Parts: sequence; structure tokens; C-alpha cells
Amino acid sequence: MRLASVRARLALWNTAVLALLLVLLAAGAYAFVLETSRARTDSVVRDAMTDLQYQLVAERPQHATTREAAQEVLQELQFRHITFFVYDSAGALVASSLPRARASRHEPPEAAFDATRLGRLIAADWPTRSRAVSLPDPEGGYRAVTIGVQMPDGRFVVGAAASLHEEEETLAAARLAMLVTIPVALLLASLGGWLLARRSLQPMIIMREHAARIGASNLSDRLPVSNPGDEVGQLAAVINDLLARLELAFARQRQFMEDASHELRTPVAVIQHEASLALSRPGRNAGEYEEALTIVRDAGRRMRRMVDDLFMLARADAGEIELRRAPLYLDDLVAEVARNVRTLAEERGVSVALALAEESPFTGDDELLHRLVLNLLDNAIKYSPPGTAISLRLTRAAEGYRLEVSDTGPGIPLEVQPHLFERFVRADAARTRDESHPAGAGLGLSIARWIAEAHGGRLTLERSSAEGSTFVLVLPG
Repeated sequence: MRLASVRARLALWNTAVLALLLVLLAAGAYAFVLETSRARTDSVVRDAMTDLQYQLVAERPQHATTREAAQEVLQELQFRHITFFVYDSAGALVASSLPRARASRHEPPEAAFDATRLGRLIAADWPTRSRAVSLPDPEGGYRAVTIGVQMPDGRFVVGAAASLHEEEETLAAARLAMLVTIPVALLLASLGGWLLARRSLQPMIIMREHAARIGASNLSDRLPVSNPGDEVGQLAAVINDLLARLELAFARQRQFMEDASHELRTPVAVIQHEASLALSRPGRNAGEYEEALTIVRDAGRRMRRMVDDLFMLARADAGEIELRRAPLYLDDLVAEVARNVRTLAEERGVSVALALAEESPFTGDDELLHRLVLNLLDNAIKYSPPGTAISLRLTRAAEGYRLEVSDTGPGIPLEVQPHLFERFVRADAARTRDESHPAGAGLGLSIARWIAEAHGGRLTLERSSAEGSTFVLVLPG
């Protein structure tokens, strides 16, 4: 079963890691104590065996046999908790010594040393060098060190053995202490880990409860940030930034819907009014019907263009428009757009002057670029007084291609210029236009800038004054 709580998982992982560390630490400490104790015991026993060897060799000339010399030496050589022994090469015990009597009744008695077992080991492998062996028994066993000695009457083995009973009792106490302290430490650590995880995750619980109350109606609310410097505070800051972007997006969407509704209301009202007027008076002549249908047609065209622009911007925002890039020449494209608007320009009494750099190869979407230049030219024609000229200048620059579209209109108010490329923003109040030319919805420049940026370029308003305005399109060359 998976633990759903992060606090439980953190506490469990903390306990598991600590358990592993404690077990490894306890095992390492136990192995170190065991090895140190065993090395100390071997050192003491080896020193005792060396003393026996030297004294036996020194005492041997004074006796007829090695057995007599060994018995004499063992009567004088006494070490606490050390058993001395002398074997012949066949493993038979020649002489041995028991530890001295206990100093007090509180001192534990020495267990019997198993000399027969050690004798069998010696008979099987006579030691040419000092050798340490363990002789286990239920109480902990013995640690013995032996070495072979060549005497005049044959080969013998001398050695010493120390009881490991007290050492085993100490190690058993250490094992018991570890078996008790490790579970207690893990219990305390798991409790501490749970409390620490709960305290550490408390800000996230508060954030969760606060985030659950945030909806479309209160996107201005933000998550509380208890400590901006830690990871939880940084997460809250990121979420707050996301909420700010969502709030801005919702605000733009609401404004977009309001503006779109407002813009669509006018042509719909015109169509409804003209249709109602034409139907309310029977017997109208053909000219009156034709005039009403013309008004309805123009309003429908404006509505159709607005809907197309809105649909295009919505697809652009969703990233659903894929550029169909192909090789083309910008000078030919600009010249073609200028020819397409010639009739419109003539109706307004405006001329179009071209200054195009020849051989301007570019890779892009021909249809979208055509629409970009058409939007710029259409705006320039709308706001240029009759008898004036519009200038289109395409040049090569270090940054790429530079297209300048200049008109001689009344200019754009300063307060409108920072928002000129936003949707549904128009400067109609200050820029005069012929009423015969239908008003736009304020989407053309937004679409034009998106097309420029989609091709890796930029579209800006370079200047605007009472003498006219100049828009600059820069595309990478």
C-alpha cells in the first residue's frame, strides 16, 4: 500500500536511512571493538608464550629432559588468566600450568582448558613460527598462541592460552546495548522526522488550502510566502507569478471579448436596422432596396473581415498557425501589394511611390507577408489626405531587410502610440478618414506585428507627427 502523505513518506525514508546508518555504524563499531580486543589478547598471550620459550631454553641445560625443565619453569611462571603448556611433536601434553588462585571470591573461576583439542592441532601441523588459534567453547572459548622449539631431546611446542569468557561477556553486553539503543533511537528519529516534516511542510499545506480557494473570480489573490529564501517560498513565488500571468490573460480575454462584442454590435445593428427599415414600408422602389442592400453588404463585409481577423489571432495565440515557408523576393511581393491597392488609392486620390531594392531573396510565408504589407498600406491610404503620396522604401541593411511605409496623415496621438499594436486600439479620433472607407476594428496592426515576429523580424512605429507617420518592418536577411 502506497503512503499518500508526503510527511509519512519523508518520515519513513528518514527512519530507513537512519536505520541503515545506525546498523552500519554499530556493525563497524562492533567489528572494531572485537578486532581491537582480539589483537590485545593476542599480544598479551604472545608475550607470555615468548617468556615461556626463553625460560624453557635457559632452564633446559640444568635438567636431564625437557619435560623436567618445563615442569620446573611452569611452577615459577605465573600469569593471571593465562594457561601455559608444553607439547611434544606428537601432540602429547608434556607440562601445563593453571592460572593462579582467585584473588577474591568475586573473581570468576577459570574454566578448564581443553588441552587435548590443541594437542590434536599441533600433531596435525607442527608450528615452525608463532601461530594464534581459537578454541571455542559455550562460554566464549580460548585464544592460544603456539610456537615450535627444537630441544636436545626432540621437538616440542610451547604456548600460552587466555580465556575469552570475559571478553565475550563484554561483547554480549555491547550487542545487547545496540539491540536496545538502536530501536529506541529509530523510534525517536521517526517521531522527530514526522514532526520535522510536518513543520517543514506546514507552509505547503497553507498554500494548498489557499490555492483551493482561488478561482476565476478572485485571481488577484496570491499564495502566502513565509520564507522567500527557501524552496517552498520560491515555489510559492513561482505559483504567484503564474497566477499573475493567468490574471493578466483573463483580463485580456475579458477585454478582448468586450471589444469584439462592441465591434460586432455595430455592423449587426446596421444590418438589422436596414433590413427592418426596408421591410417596414411596402412599395419601396428598386433604388431604395438597392441602397439598403448595399449598406447591408458593406456591414456584412466588415463583419466577415473582423471575424476572420479574430479567428486568425485566436489561432496565433494557440500556436495553431504553421508558417508555409518558401523562397520568394520581397521586392516583387511589395510591388504586387502596391498594384493590388492601386484602385483603392486612386479612389482616395492618393499615389504610391516605390523605392525597392532589387533582388531581395527571402524565405517566408508569402500569404502572411502579403497580408502584413497590405495592412500597412491599407492604413496609410485610409489616413492620407487626397492629393498626397505614400512612400514604400525597401532597402538592405546590416540587420536584414528594412521596409518603410510612410504617409502624410495627421499623425497618431502620443497617448495612443504605446498601445498602437494592441488589439482593438484605433486612433480614429485624431486621424481623419473618408467616411466612404469603412472603419477598421483595430486588429490590422496586431496581426501585422505577429506576422513580423513569426518571421523573426519586428514591426515598429518609427515616427509620428502632424506631417505623417512612418512604420518600419525589419526582417532578417
